Amino acid sequence: MSHRRVVITGTGLISALGTGTEKNWQALLAGTSGISLVTRFDPKKIDTRIAGEVKDFEPEKFIDRREVRRMDLYAQYAMAAAAMAVEESGLPVGPDVPHGYTPERVGVIVGSGIGGISSLEEQHRKGLEKGFDRLSPFFIIQMIVNMAPGLISMRYNCKGPNWAPVSACATSAHAIGEAWKSIKLGETDAAIAGGAEAAITPLGLGGFSVMKALSTRNDDPAAASRPFDKDRDGFVMGEGAGMLILEELEAAKKRGARILAELVGYGANSDAYHVTQPAPEGEGAARCMRLALQSAGMNPEQVGYINAHGTSTPFNDANETKAIKAVFGDHARKVAVSSTKSMTGHMLGAAGGYEGVVSALALSRNILPPTINQTSPDPECDLDYVPNAAREAKVDAVMSNSFGFGGTNAVLLFKRF
Repeated sequence: MSHRRVVITGTGLISALGTGTEKNWQALLAGTSGISLVTRFDPKKIDTRIAGEVKDFEPEKFIDRREVRRMDLYAQYAMAAAAMAVEESGLPVGPDVPHGYTPERVGVIVGSGIGGISSLEEQHRKGLEKGFDRLSPFFIIQMIVNMAPGLISMRYNCKGPNWAPVSACATSAHAIGEAWKSIKLGETDAAIAGGAEAAITPLGLGGFSVMKALSTRNDDPAAASRPFDKDRDGFVMGEGAGMLILEELEAAKKRGARILAELVGYGANSDAYHVTQPAPEGEGAARCMRLALQSAGMNPEQVGYINAHGTSTPFNDANETKAIKAVFGDHARKVAVSSTKSMTGHMLGAAGGYEGVVSALALSRNILPPTINQTSPDPECDLDYVPNAAREAKVDAVMSNSFGFGGTNAVLLFKRF
């Protein structure tokens, strides 16, 4: 691929820890859990009654009130996180803007694992009660996943590639990786990339619950998400959005942008093994990490911190640990690994975007967020998971792992700029 370099200049975060990058970052460093009992509907018939709901989101701060009613919650999160990222970066688009990017050269690649599920539930209920000729005319556009990048591109006049990857929990890592690739290849000069999810609904929670994928620690929500801990019993659903602004280095420098980190590597592959379980020994995940290192021309020893997929499920955490050992060898003992899902819950299609932002911040601010709820070590998970408290550390490169149902894997590699 070409010698073009890609840097991160803006971020936007929404999660159970709050709305805004700074609010999230401070909560992560404090080791705060955003997990609580579900309030949006009555979950009493579902085995799992806890989730990481966003509690402070005010869509009108980011979107015109009339528009809000026409958008599913996942698209509202996407729009809001993109607005934060664009504002932080000062991304200039348009011929009449000083140092502005040509609109045709700015892409928007933003995905969602599930999309507008609350709109789907609501309109289905309405159809059964009042007839299917009485549905909202906005129903289809509320439900489809590519509405998020579509709306963002319209707001910011981005006329480059505009699409939505859908790859379960690897979705927004794929979005960021593909945006990186498009800038590297010279197809675009800048991109808004990431993902959003709002699937804490009766269908969403109920569906994951009957799969036996979720934690049932309903009596202690804050301690339910415990990646790499011996007593983990499944993941906790989260929601929100994570968005990054990616720019070609020379163009970003020319306009005097503040650069947080450089995105240097991306791996994407498949386990080709099982619909929900990772391949034995984390074989696919290990291959994917190697692909990311290879694309960056880096050695494993250069990576100082891994933001793990770390879902808090028995299968994932043990296999991801094995994969890290397979790739990093002796260095696996020296590299810090943590899972911010211990605090946000698993944000599904938004996880990779959220964790991509966290990776860039860990590099630029020299501090690593912890894995909370580390109370009983699992002999199978024996790496340095930055237990319970954030750690000051200056690292030169950060790897971010995202793996999804269907055996799909995506790994991003960030470097200190």
